[in-house]
Amino acid sequence: MINWFPGHMHSARQQISGHMPKIDLVIEVLDARLPAASSNSLLTELRGAKPCIKVLNKSDLADPKVTSEWIRYFDGGVKGVKSLAINATRKSDVTRLIRLSRSLVPHRGGPGKPLRIMIVGIPNVGKSTLINTLCGRKIARVGDKPAITRSSQQVDLRNGILLFDTPGVLAPNLENRRGAMCLAATGAIGDNAMDHERIAAFAGDFLLVRYPRQIVERYKLKELPENGELLLEEVGRRRGCLAAGGVVDRQRAAELLLHDLQAGRLGRLSMETLTDTAEDSSG
Repeated sequence: MINWFPGHMHSARQQISGHMPKIDLVIEVLDARLPAASSNSLLTELRGAKPCIKVLNKSDLADPKVTSEWIRYFDGGVKGVKSLAINATRKSDVTRLIRLSRSLVPHRGGPGKPLRIMIVGIPNVGKSTLINTLCGRKIARVGDKPAITRSSQQVDLRNGILLFDTPGVLAPNLENRRGAMCLAATGAIGDNAMDHERIAAFAGDFLLVRYPRQIVERYKLKELPENGELLLEEVGRRRGCLAAGGVVDRQRAAELLLHDLQAGRLGRLSMETLTDTAEDSSG
């Protein structure tokens, strides 16, 4: 179903490990729609006891109630770990992030003692966008495809903060099937590594249960289909994704549904709650 771990990501681990001894603070960028699935246990292992901010990016696309639950969870957990929900394109949000960063490492940031921050995260969570907003100019490449950043870089913000950027890292084994499907549905896994129809049907099943009203409104449905497979058929018919003979082109319908989800056209929604994560762990 999903088989994706490009070779360049192995070197990313080595780059992170090599820089970590001289880092004061780690900012882990997560997708606010799926904070657990978009995290990486390897990053937790590599940073050790260093302070960390879990940045729930794309919060403008996520269900605000669910995001609040995740913020409370992260802030009440491990010592030295804080969280912040942001939209990485907003300067005001990034200003809040800088303020929080300084508060966690108050002894750094003065003359000759820059606050050294490493920004890490799996592909396509908005890491490069955050770096560009922090810098006030385009430093990191930004795109809608995973794994845009390929080599590490160091950026002096000239405000007492030194940034270390590294390539996106995705765990080599996606053992949690639901988490892997959510990553694929939200665009963290390259198109060539996934079955669009299968992922879209999974997303459809999820949306029909959690956000039925948004599905009805987006696709002007008179009634809800029974499952994600039938939703694809309905979306295909209503959006003109038809092949010869009026047969629904399921590939096109699947791509349309996934693009709508990823672009926030279905409204603010979260693919993962604390309850989902607990059930996955116990299962």
